[in-house]
Amino acid sequence: MNKIFELSRQKLFFLAGTIAIITVLALLPTGFEGALQFKDAVKCRAKVLSVDNTSIIDTGLIRTGQQVCSVEFLDGKFKGQTADGWNMLGGSLAQDKLFKTSDTVQCIVHHDGEEIISVNLIDYYRLHGELFLALAFAIFLITFARGVGLRSVLSFIITVLALWKIVVPLFLKGFNPIVTGLIAIAIMTFIILFLVYGLNRKLAASFCGAMSGIVFAMMLSIICSKAFHIHGAVMSNSEALLYSGFQYLNLTQIFMASVCIGASGSVMDLSVDITSAVGEVVRNCPGISRKEVIKSGMTVARAAMGTMTTTLLLAYSGTCIALLMTFMAQGTPVYNILNNNIVAAEIINTIAGSFGLAMTAPLTALIAGTLLTRKNNEISKGTEH
Repeated sequence: MNKIFELSRQKLFFLAGTIAIITVLALLPTGFEGALQFKDAVKCRAKVLSVDNTSIIDTGLIRTGQQVCSVEFLDGKFKGQTADGWNMLGGSLAQDKLFKTSDTVQCIVHHDGEEIISVNLIDYYRLHGELFLALAFAIFLITFARGVGLRSVLSFIITVLALWKIVVPLFLKGFNPIVTGLIAIAIMTFIILFLVYGLNRKLAASFCGAMSGIVFAMMLSIICSKAFHIHGAVMSNSEALLYSGFQYLNLTQIFMASVCIGASGSVMDLSVDITSAVGEVVRNCPGISRKEVIKSGMTVARAAMGTMTTTLLLAYSGTCIALLMTFMAQGTPVYNILNNNIVAAEIINTIAGSFGLAMTAPLTALIAGTLLTRKNNEISKGTEH
C-alpha cells in the first residue's frame, strides 16, 4: 500500500513538474513581441458575404489585381458589423487565394476609433481546424497508450514551445547557431527522455547514445556544407530574414544546425528503441552477462538501422518532390541534378542524419548494455560471496 501511495505521489510530482516547465516556456518572452505587425489594428475572423472579381486580371495560370469581398466580422471590436475587404493578388500560386461566399477568413481591420478605415483579407481562417486536429491526435494517443500517450503529448508540447520560445529567438539574436542548437537539442532530449523513463540508468544510456549520434551528425553537416560550398540561403524563406534587418545572421551555420534539429527526433527514437529492448532483455534474463546483453543490443540496432535511414530519406525527399518533378519534366541530366545546390543540401540532410543514426545505434547498445547490467552483476557477485 505504501509503495502504491509513493508511486502515485511520484507521478503527481512528475506531472506537476512537467506542467510547470510548459507554463514557464509558454510565458517566457521571446524579445520580439514588439515586432508584431499591425499592432494598432484589430485582428479578427470574418465571414465572406459576397465577392467582386471584376478587378482580377487572368494571365494563364497567373492572377493579379484585387478581389473585393463584403464581409461580416465574427469577433473582435467590430463584431456583427459589415465592411468591404481587399484581397490583393500578387501572381503567386503559393501565396494567393481566391475567396468565395461563405468562406471564413482572417482579416486585419485598420480603424480610427469606431470608424473602419480599411480591411485587409489575409488568409483563410484555419485555427479552429488545426486545434481540432491537435486535440484529436492528443485524445487518440492518451486513449490508446494511456500514461505513455500522455507523456508523448507533454513532450510534443515542450518541444514546440522550446523551439519557438528559445531556439528561434536565440538564432534571431545572433547567438552561434551550432552551439545554441546543440545545447537546445541536449536539453530537449533530456526532458523528453525523462518523460519516457524517469531519472534512471535507461535515461542515461538513451541520452548518451542519442547525443553521440547528434554530435556526429553536426560535425558531418559542418564538414559537408563547407566541402560542397552550400550557402544557408537554400533554406526556404531564409533570404527574407536578411532583407528584414537581420543581415548579421549566419545562414550557413543556421542550416548546419537545422540538419541536426531535423535528425534529432529519429536519433532519439532509435536510442529509446534500443535502450528499451536492452532493458527488457536484462529484466527477463537477470543472470545474463554484459557481453550477451550488448550482443543482443547490437542485433536490435542493426535491424532498426535498416528502416530508420530509409525513413529519413523519404522524409527529406518528400519536401523536394516538386523540384525533382521539375527536373524530370525539363529533361535535366542526373549529373546536373546532383550538382544543384538545393539537392546537395538535401543530400547533406539525409546522409548526415543517417550517419548520426548509424553512430547512435551501436553506441546506444554498448552504453545500455554496460549501464543496465552493472546492477545485475553487482547482485550476482554479492550472492556468490
